[in-house]
Amino acid sequence: MDELTAAVLSNALVLAAEEASIVVVRAAFSTFIVEGSDAAAAVLDAQGRLVAQSAATSLAHAYSLKASVASLLEDHPPATMVAGDVFVMNDSYRGGIHANDLVIFQPVFVDGEARWFAGTLIHVADLGGSSAGGMHATATDIFQEGVQLPPVRLTPELLKILALNSRSPDEMLGDVQALVAGTTAGCRRLDALIAEHGAELLAEGIEEHLDRTERLVRHELVTLADGTYRGGYVIDDDGIHDQSLDIAVTVTVAGDGATVDFTGTSPHVSAAINSSLSQTMSGAFYALRCFLDGSIPVNDGMFRPFDVRVPEGCLLNPRAPMPTGGRFIAVYAVVDAVLEALSQARPDRAVAASGILTPFTLASVESAPTPWLQMAFEFGGVGARRGKDGVDGTGMHFGLGRSMVPQVEPVELRCPLRIESVEVIDGSGGDGRWRGGRGTRTTYLLLDDAVATFRCDRHRNPPPGREGGQPGRPGGYFVIHAGGGPERLPDKAANVRLSAGDRFVIETSGGGGFGIQEGTTA
Repeated sequence: MDELTAAVLSNALVLAAEEASIVVVRAAFSTFIVEGSDAAAAVLDAQGRLVAQSAATSLAHAYSLKASVASLLEDHPPATMVAGDVFVMNDSYRGGIHANDLVIFQPVFVDGEARWFAGTLIHVADLGGSSAGGMHATATDIFQEGVQLPPVRLTPELLKILALNSRSPDEMLGDVQALVAGTTAGCRRLDALIAEHGAELLAEGIEEHLDRTERLVRHELVTLADGTYRGGYVIDDDGIHDQSLDIAVTVTVAGDGATVDFTGTSPHVSAAINSSLSQTMSGAFYALRCFLDGSIPVNDGMFRPFDVRVPEGCLLNPRAPMPTGGRFIAVYAVVDAVLEALSQARPDRAVAASGILTPFTLASVESAPTPWLQMAFEFGGVGARRGKDGVDGTGMHFGLGRSMVPQVEPVELRCPLRIESVEVIDGSGGDGRWRGGRGTRTTYLLLDDAVATFRCDRHRNPPPGREGGQPGRPGGYFVIHAGGGPERLPDKAANVRLSAGDRFVIETSGGGGFGIQEGTTA
């Protein structure tokens, strides 16, 4: 294939995924999605390969989309699919993430044969479980986290089942419709490419697209020094058992390939902190990409040069029915551990540890006449890197690169609360030659009684510095009762009762500093 045609098709495939993701965000009902862009979209094929992924939204789910379509094809071979089919799943043990993250697939047919798929994914408003918004911080098994779905056809009857199990059925159904709208947009883009170029030329272009990505990744890997490098992360606790957990990784670089081995990671636990294998893989590949040329596209060719090994039964590859709803803490740990290891292989891109996503839900009490739900997150400071201070209060990790904090006005319009302040915490970034990014403090004034659920990490063990840099200031959750001072809340808790007039405060951790500050000694 000539280079011009290859480039046109490559960019057109990425555009199909981008448009699908934008449609999902624009059409979603949840403020969390519309304002926060917490969505993902991709083009995949009937061989179970990731062909292209949107870069305009979350980068966190590349491998989850790939693993999910493989499960779909296992249960529903392409020969059994017909025009009009739409499939949905969320099984975290077969490629999914957790109960509230629904994955939708819609096939693209050529001469009656399903050849490609458009896929979309978001965290829908609520899908049951023991805590609103699918954020049960103290779940001990997966059955407490919401309705589980294998790969099945999305039918009116299934939608009725999902609505019956949701605290916010209208919002949830709107989110599902947005997911379907996204896949429809992606399928139309692919249909147009087939009509213009023909199915076989498109297939040839896809092979070149994937092969070129592999070549680019291998070209970048040779810039890393050959050797074996180790990284780690200590998780404060799992919210139930008062003990820390270890994420361990060994990265071995050899020429234009690398092995990433998580042997030594703590065993899985009966707490909502395990990461499904697909999320572990997504986090690992995100961290690996940080040491490659950022213009390299996300597709199956990116995965080929790496051998990622995750022992079954560990925190990063649990066995059912361990809960997986709080998986983002373990995924952050994967990212920081891999970054620590590769900072040794590529010192010019070395980075200190970062503050992580600090999520929470505020929801109406059972007796409220009109149910409401605010599901959101705040960001910690990014670790300093060689030559630059860390960025304040931004989500380098979460959404693994793309999500954002929702705007104030839409939240206050929907929920009985006021966001009194969003501020940077001075001095929260770790000192060093280059300062860690600062964390933030956000204060919500409750205008009605509510229940809060939240979970985070990096509070007992704040983000460490690198090469003599100091750790960042740890964050935390707090409540301020009317006329009282701040009371620290647990780092991981579910359904905490709050009263009208209380202030709920979220403080995020600052990032670690890098290098020894000038004028000081080690």
